Amino acid sequence: MPLKPLHFFSLVFILSSVANAKRQMPSDQKPSPFDFIKHLEGCHKGNNTKDIHHLKHYLHQFGYLDYPNQIHANDDDIDDLLESALKTYQHNYHIKPTGTLDTETITKMVTPRCGNPDIVNGTNTMLPKSNKRQNSTSSPTSIHTVSHYTFFPGNLRWPPSKTHLTYGFSPNTPANAIDPVVRAFEKWDSATHFTFSRAQNNQRPDLVIGFHRRDHGDGAPFDGPGGALAHAFAPTNGRFHYDSDETWSVAPATNAFHLETVALHEIGHLLGLGHSSVEGAIMYARIQRGATKNLHADDIQGIRALYNV
Repeated sequence: MPLKPLHFFSLVFILSSVANAKRQMPSDQKPSPFDFIKHLEGCHKGNNTKDIHHLKHYLHQFGYLDYPNQIHANDDDIDDLLESALKTYQHNYHIKPTGTLDTETITKMVTPRCGNPDIVNGTNTMLPKSNKRQNSTSSPTSIHTVSHYTFFPGNLRWPPSKTHLTYGFSPNTPANAIDPVVRAFEKWDSATHFTFSRAQNNQRPDLVIGFHRRDHGDGAPFDGPGGALAHAFAPTNGRFHYDSDETWSVAPATNAFHLETVALHEIGHLLGLGHSSVEGAIMYARIQRGATKNLHADDIQGIRALYNV
């Protein structure tokens, strides 16, 4: 039976509204570059499954996997090398190291994160360090502690004479992003032996903050919304980049990433800290939309240990 005119125009209006809603969908609702991992749940050694080659690229990006001569780097086989990389990843994030892509591993992997790798040039920076020190009575009894903060390979740091650092912003930095970054520097200033100030117009800053997207010329391209959020370089490089494709907010917002929280993390890298396996630490690699964090005892202990303060 043909539609009455009123019904016909109602249907057109509904379809048009749906199309407009899709076009107007905010960027944070776009598929994450990590979403493919969700479809790999349950995969284990011996499987050949579509998109495993993307998983290999993901683990390579964050330092866990490196195929000699790129052999098998682009196939979909879960081989011994990939299983070993998965176990290392699970160990770093306190997941039972089975080498299987279980629910807990998948959930961790798809969470947005810092773009800096967890393993740098083959060195697993997230391995906890056991510290041994004598007690105050100098008896044979020792106190054992485990530290979860980490450093870049070679313990890269600013020279002892360089305790005041200046920072500046690239021209592409949104005006509302400046105050959150300034507050993040103030928090590191209060917790460390460093002091920070914004560089004057005629001064070359030690640290430069900017917003970039995709391939921006530093050898670490961004991947679009919901993947790698930002990255920063070890001392004394001084570069800190946000991914401008992400949805950012000054205040906590459920559909956006908190500018100040991410700045606190990346400034830790600028000072020489690597990733921590303590989920409450600011140097933990992952953060959800809407989440906020502050400096943690693990972060402060780490920076003091790195600079012998």
